[in-house]
Amino acid sequence: MTLSTAPAPNEPRFDAGRICLDLLATTHPAERLGAVESLRAWIAGAGLVPPGTPLEHADASWPARFRELRADVGQLLRGAGAADPRPYDGALGRLNEAARAALPAPCAVRRADGALVRELARAPECAELLALVARDAVELLTDPVARAAVRECEGDHCPLVYLDTSRGRRRRWCSSEVCGNRERVARHRRRAALARA
Repeated sequence: MTLSTAPAPNEPRFDAGRICLDLLATTHPAERLGAVESLRAWIAGAGLVPPGTPLEHADASWPARFRELRADVGQLLRGAGAADPRPYDGALGRLNEAARAALPAPCAVRRADGALVRELARAPECAELLALVARDAVELLTDPVARAAVRECEGDHCPLVYLDTSRGRRRRWCSSEVCGNRERVARHRRRAALARA
């Protein structure tokens, strides 16, 4: 029996270090925000809401709104030096507008055993959850130290970005187990082929 290390289709593939970067990762290896159910799973898995928060009220418009924010964050991270500033400025305006919405209100609730747990005062609206991600993106984009630590994975055909918090800032891959392992295997095969030649 082989154990799979691949995440379930709706689970985040890895922790990119920021919620806005985790949102960008929902495009790889395939679209993970195509349906309401997968968006609900991502919202819970990314920690936007406390465990057990009801999200049944999410409707079919929510995935499209999250994909739009994802496109804007991607544009802002990758397109600052473009010759035509209009797409960048448009994305910036939409990001700032999303960040203006109120945030979901947390509250402390006593469990049966007396311990306090965090819950939301009411089920969050889409705009409130988008505001959480948008504000995280605003913080990242306006913090020169954090922005300088954003890296794109060096793995072949891997578009993922992450916050490099490694010692010496030498991290090369989104995941050492996935992209890093592929690179090591490819390097080994190249050396073996050269040795046979």
